[in-house]
Amino acid sequence: MCSSTTHTILPEPPAELKQSSDELTRVISKKIARDGPIPFSEYIEMALYEPGLGYYSAGLRKFGGDGDFVTAPQLGDVFARCLAKQVTQIGEHLGDYEILEIGAGTGVLAADLLRALQTDQPPTRYRILERSAYLRQIQKETLTEMVPQWMDKISWLDTPPQAAWQGVLLANEVADALVVERFCVTADGISRLCVGHDETGFSWHKGVCDAAMTERIQSVIANSEQTLPTGYCSEINILLPAWLQAVTASLKTGLALFIDYGYPRHEYYLPQRHDGTMICHYRHRAHDDPFLWPGLTDISASVDFTALAEAAGQCGLEVSGYTSQAMFLLANGLEDIIAGFQSLEEKERVLMNSQVRRLTLPGEMGERFQVMALSRGLSEDFCEGLDGFSLADLRYRL
Repeated sequence: MCSSTTHTILPEPPAELKQSSDELTRVISKKIARDGPIPFSEYIEMALYEPGLGYYSAGLRKFGGDGDFVTAPQLGDVFARCLAKQVTQIGEHLGDYEILEIGAGTGVLAADLLRALQTDQPPTRYRILERSAYLRQIQKETLTEMVPQWMDKISWLDTPPQAAWQGVLLANEVADALVVERFCVTADGISRLCVGHDETGFSWHKGVCDAAMTERIQSVIANSEQTLPTGYCSEINILLPAWLQAVTASLKTGLALFIDYGYPRHEYYLPQRHDGTMICHYRHRAHDDPFLWPGLTDISASVDFTALAEAAGQCGLEVSGYTSQAMFLLANGLEDIIAGFQSLEEKERVLMNSQVRRLTLPGEMGERFQVMALSRGLSEDFCEGLDGFSLADLRYRL
C-alpha cells in the first residue's frame, strides 16, 4: 500500500530548508501525538498551507526552471494567447466583464492574458484570489514589471467575492492542489487512510470512514463501473462541491474555465491505477512519497472531472464544454499562432515550436490536461458555440 520512491534519486535540500521542513514535521507530529493519526486531508492542509512553513506559505520558488514544476504559462505566452481568444468571445457577448483568477501562480498567465486582451476585448478589472501571501507578492512584482499600465485595475482577494459579478473565472492547475482524502479497499470494506508518526517518521494508518464518507466512496466506485480489488488505494475530494460553491456563488453571468490534469471517472478509478493518482514534485522530479521533506514538496492528485461536473450541478452551473488541452488550444487559434512563427529568427522559432509541443503532444500536456467550461446565466445557443470546444466536445465521456 502506498509505496515510496527511493530517496537517493532526489537532490538533498540545503541545510536551512531542511531546518524549515524539520520544524513543520515537529508541528504536524505534535498534532498527531495529541489527537492520534490524522486524516490525510489534514496532513496535506498542514504540509501545503501551515503559516510560514507550508509549501505554499513559505518563501520558496515553486514554478519554472528554478522551482519544482513547470505550468503551461511558464512555457511562454502561446497558452495565454489562445486562452484570450476564448475570453474575448465571452467578453464580446457580455459587454462589460471582469476576470477572476484563482491561484495565479507567479502572475505570468495574468500578465500574458492582459497583454493579449489589450487590443481585443479587455476586462474592466482583473481580480486574483490568492491565499498565499508569498505568491501574492510574487504576482504583484510580476504584473508591475510586465503590465504596469494595468495595475490600477488589478486587485487581490483573501476570500471569494460576495457581490454579484459577470465575466470569466479562471482556474489553471488549481483543482489538483485541493486537499483530498486517501482510501483503501480492504476485505472488510473501505478504510480511510490516516497519517501517524513515530521515531521513524510519518507512516500510513488505516482508519475508519464515517457513514457519509463510506457512502460517498462506494457511490463513486459504483459510478466508475469498475470492480476494484482488495488493496486498491486512491483519492477522493469530499469537499469539492463546497469549494466550488464558495468560488462561484457570486458569478451571476459568465463562464468558469477549469484547466488541469485529470480524467473522467471511468478512467480515474481503473483497477490498474492501484495506488491512485497522487503525485509529489521536488526540484522537477516526480515521486510518490508525501512524507518526504514536508513543506518542501508539492502534493497533488489528478482531478476527477466527473466529480467536478457533479459538483457544478449542485451549484447551479451548467457543464458547457469539456475537451483536451490540445483540442482547446487548436480551436482557439493555435494554428494561426504557429503560422506566425515563420517570421521569427531560427533560434526563437525553435523555442516557440518546443513550447507548442509541450502544450499539445499526448505524452506532454496535450491529453493529460483537460479543460472544462461551467456556465451560469448564458444561453444554451451561445454555450453550444463556445470556440474552445468546437473541435472536440468530450462531455459524453463524463
